[in-house]
Amino acid sequence: MGKVIAIANQKGGVGKTTTAINLSASLAVLEYKTLLVDADPQSNATSGVGFDPKSIKTSIYECVIDDVEPQNIILETSTPNLFLIPSHIDLVGAEIEMINLPNREKMMRKVLNKVKDDYDFIVIDCSPSLGLITVNALTAADSVIIPVQCEYFALEGLGKLLNTIKIVQSRLNPNLDIEGILLTMYDSRLRLSNQVVEDVRTHFQQIVFDTIIYRNVKLSEAPSFGETIIMHDVNSKGSINYLNLAREILQKNNLTKISETEKHIAI
Repeated sequence: MGKVIAIANQKGGVGKTTTAINLSASLAVLEYKTLLVDADPQSNATSGVGFDPKSIKTSIYECVIDDVEPQNIILETSTPNLFLIPSHIDLVGAEIEMINLPNREKMMRKVLNKVKDDYDFIVIDCSPSLGLITVNALTAADSVIIPVQCEYFALEGLGKLLNTIKIVQSRLNPNLDIEGILLTMYDSRLRLSNQVVEDVRTHFQQIVFDTIIYRNVKLSEAPSFGETIIMHDVNSKGSINYLNLAREILQKNNLTKISETEKHIAI
C-alpha cells in the first residue's frame, strides 16, 4: 500500500509545487512508482510535468464531486514511473459544492483509497490556503511535508498550519504525521537565509529535514519547459537537492539500506 504525502503551507511562493513535482520525480527515478495529485486550482503541478491545464477534460474535481474513477483519468508523464491526477480551474468551486455533503472532509481520501495499492508513493500538491480542499488532502494523507522558505516571514503563519494539522489529527485523521519541515530557497551567501535555518532548526529540531533546497536557476526555469528538474538538468544543484530529499524520506521510512555516511549525494 502506497504512502500518501501532502505538501502543505497556506503561504504562497514557498516552494510547495516545486517540491511536489520534483520530490515525485526523484522518487520515480529511484524506481518507486509515484502518483502526483494536483489539488490546487492553479494547476501548476499539472503544467509543470508537461500538460496544458486548458486541455484537461477530467480532473481531480470530477473524481471528488462526480465520483469519476481516478484510474480513468491518470496520465503518464515523460518521467518513468511518474503518473499524474491533473487539476483544473473548476476545482475553485469544489469547496462550495462540498459544503453540504456528508463526510465532506473525507472525499479525497475516498478517491485515493481506490488507487493507493497501485503506487509506492502518492504526493499531493495542496493549494496555498487552509480551506476544505487542503483539509481533504491532510485527511487523505499519511504524512505532511511543510516547505518553509529561507526568508524574513518564514515562520509567519506556520503556527496556524500546525494548529490545523493538530485539528485534523484529533478529529479526522489520527494517523497523520509530520514527515518534516523542508527549508527552501536557501542562499548561503545571505546572512538572513542562514539565520532562518538556525531559527527553524532551533524551534523544530528533529522534524526539520537535513536536506535544504537551494535557490537554483535551473529549478526555476524547468516548469516553463513543462519538465521536472531531473528531466531538465539532472546535474543541477536543484536536482541533487531533491534526490537527496527523496533518499532522506526513503531512509526515514526504512525503505532503503543506505548507510548514514552515504545518506547525501555530494554537491
